[in-house]
Amino acid sequence: MPRVCVFDVNETLLNLDGLDPLFARSFGDGPEARREWFTQMIQNALVSIVTDQYHPFGEIGRAALMMTAARRGVLLTDEERDAILRGIRTLEPHADVHDCLRHLHDAGLRLAALTNSTLEVAEAQLTHAGIRTYFERVISADESRRLKPAPEPYRLAAERLGVAVGEVRLIAAHAWDVAGALHTGCAAAFVARKGLEYDPLAPQPDIVALDLRDAAEQIAHVETKK
Repeated sequence: MPRVCVFDVNETLLNLDGLDPLFARSFGDGPEARREWFTQMIQNALVSIVTDQYHPFGEIGRAALMMTAARRGVLLTDEERDAILRGIRTLEPHADVHDCLRHLHDAGLRLAALTNSTLEVAEAQLTHAGIRTYFERVISADESRRLKPAPEPYRLAAERLGVAVGEVRLIAAHAWDVAGALHTGCAAAFVARKGLEYDPLAPQPDIVALDLRDAAEQIAHVETKK
């Protein structure tokens, strides 16, 4: 039986470049400040996992934004801060997303989304991006009170989808997410979006793709042979 294709959302499906004008207004250099903020957010999320101190991903994003502003000597107004955090809900999909999801759907594969964002935010994101209908389930790590790449979110996804963990294939543009899925017993596909590389020390996925179109072709070839 083919595995269920479970997609990460931020950066994998949705383009964070859409936040750059908001960061540029407050920080002066949109892309660099936005990347610094997102890296800080992931670092804070990993610390929360290691120390077993759960915080919703939105709270972690807010804290990371405050840290980024403090480090850069920027005084954010409440309006600027809230505008950036609200912007997460209205990101556009990458150009290859619709083709990928359509390809996998037409191949008869089950599709779901698994994100560190809360379910409310994830539903808003995918609906705004026009891709919500591709997914039979949207699953938030918030339900497990642990964030990816801890094992619990991947196990939760398998449970919600009614399959064994080994029947889940995570598709993500983050090495840490893919490594977490593989460590938990899932299969995975890494999407090498620009500026993102896979960790040579981490377990290696059987699929490494240049973009989501490439990923869809490889996944459909592998999974429909079962």
